[in-house]
Amino acid sequence: MTAAVHRLREAGALVRWALLALLAFLLAACTTTPKPIEGASADAFSRIGRFAITVNEESGKQNAVQGGFSWSDDGRRYILDLTNPLGSTEARVEGRPGAASLTKADGTRLVADNPDALAEDALGSSMPVSGLRDWLRGRLPADPEATEVTRDELGRPAAFEQGGWRARLSRYDTLGPQLLVLERQEPGRRIVVRLVVNQP
Repeated sequence: MTAAVHRLREAGALVRWALLALLAFLLAACTTTPKPIEGASADAFSRIGRFAITVNEESGKQNAVQGGFSWSDDGRRYILDLTNPLGSTEARVEGRPGAASLTKADGTRLVADNPDALAEDALGSSMPVSGLRDWLRGRLPADPEATEVTRDELGRPAAFEQGGWRARLSRYDTLGPQLLVLERQEPGRRIVVRLVVNQP
């Protein structure tokens, strides 16, 4: 190998490392941060992470969407931001008792009493926003009643069925589970939602 070829290969390796470092920096800069809720109490709850939704059709076709999420909740109001893989906000779901709104990236705003329907409108697939208020904290709401509940060695919910979803919660920290795998069987399709918490 000549010295010139060796120098070219070294230069190529340096360029590749520089590009990888730049990509890592750009992705870090796009990290979602929770939008604080005005007037929220000091113990307001928030989680940041990644989501992936996979829809398997009976025909064999598979659709998938993924990105980031940011959840803020003060016990009465909540904000769910959904971002694309580069970190740009695609949709924001905001809710309070009896009302929910969806604001898309283009400024379009929809209002409903069901946050799950709004999230499905934004993503094209079901996502149990109403259940997340408790599941992200490792809790089971009373309505609808959870069934087939199993718990881990510390008594925290590990698996259950609720509101048409089969949920598995694991990797708990002091705030709640850091991994949630949610499955739903609908006529002609099976939906899997995977949430991985990266930050409190």
